[in-house]
Amino acid sequence: MVTAPVITNISPEYSLEDWLHNAPEGTEWVNGELLEKNGVTLKHSRIQGNLYFYWRNYKDSSGQGGEVYTEVPCRTNQQGRRPDVAYLTPELLQQLGEPAVLPQSFPLIAEIISPTDIAEEIIAKSQEYLQFGGEEVWLVFPENRWIIVVTQNQRLVFISGEVVNTQTVLLGFNVPVDELLA
Repeated sequence: MVTAPVITNISPEYSLEDWLHNAPEGTEWVNGELLEKNGVTLKHSRIQGNLYFYWRNYKDSSGQGGEVYTEVPCRTNQQGRRPDVAYLTPELLQQLGEPAVLPQSFPLIAEIISPTDIAEEIIAKSQEYLQFGGEEVWLVFPENRWIIVVTQNQRLVFISGEVVNTQTVLLGFNVPVDELLA
């Protein structure tokens, strides 16, 4: 039996300011509560590693620079988020440095979706990222072998047998869906 990621409330007394100054590993601060992400599967971790590897190699080989991170904290309005994979452009890296918590969304973010995630919450999270500095969000559905790429102006679905590519950030990057999810 495979256990899917579950988010649980671990401390109702923890504030957003507390989280911003000392974000505990594996947590997000959402709707006034400190939440812990539990039960990440092997498949989730493998796909996260694959995407980190592909984005990092591409930003280096293309000369675009910047930095790629996993499970790194950022702030969106009144939430503290921790995207599965995130890319920070060289311009923002120069402007913001590497603070403990990025004060906005990363320009390019990927969230790997578990079978227990609720669609409305995932869609709202992608919109939240876009409203607070994000330019492109990848929603990766391992079980269905889909990747939905969301920007301010479009939503594209890439499926098994197709090649997914960036739309607004890390331009020129592409990878076969099946290779990324392998």
